[in-house]
Amino acid sequence: MMLRFVLRSHSKLAQLRAALPWLQQQLPQLQVISANIQPVHMAILEGEEEIALTSEQTLPERFNDVPLYIRPQSFFQTNPQVAAALYATARDWVAELPVHSMWDLFCGVGGFGLHCATPQMQLTGIEISAEAIACAQQSAQPLGLEKVSFAALDSTQFATRHTSVPQLVLVNPPHRGIGAELCAWLSRMAPDYILYSSCYPASMAQDIARLADYDISRVQLFDMFPHTAHFEVLTLLRRKGGIA
Repeated sequence: MMLRFVLRSHSKLAQLRAALPWLQQQLPQLQVISANIQPVHMAILEGEEEIALTSEQTLPERFNDVPLYIRPQSFFQTNPQVAAALYATARDWVAELPVHSMWDLFCGVGGFGLHCATPQMQLTGIEISAEAIACAQQSAQPLGLEKVSFAALDSTQFATRHTSVPQLVLVNPPHRGIGAELCAWLSRMAPDYILYSSCYPASMAQDIARLADYDISRVQLFDMFPHTAHFEVLTLLRRKGGIA
């Protein structure tokens, strides 16, 4: 279990540290505890400064026999049981496609890419968070995937500076979607398939409308956020006139 405090300032840190022995006694399953300092009142819930309160700062998890690691400042799906089903579905869909090269953009800790990759597949994972990339690299090591690489970069900037494209581009963007610039680049470069996972269907629908050269091949909803009106959607897009 991971516990993360978000504080306005350092003023309560000493009090928090003093309470740690009691807290760990009450919740012995706690492995990772940290405090994030967010001094500004804004929509972004975390600040740049992360303070480790335990010696261990990486939480190991396992999904469908794929080891994944989570750190306090690395994004991860909120519902592990549903995330496992989401990753497994993506893996099954990709296994049916005639592809041997893939980009995993906005890859987080590598959950999608590491589920979908095979020893023969060339996989590049891109994520802005250096912490998440460190987790993805750690996960890839025991899987024996020699053609896998991860880099901490902006996904749109990474893609749009390339003049070639893999057969499959997988995207799992934040709430805002992948945006007009990346959609235009994908339309121009025309990968055979795009696998799009989103927690906000409205931005996904807007992006898919921009990708007019693609048809929706498969779509599935996942109840990632029970008892709310929100859900995760996985959509496979196939280029019109491309590989059947």
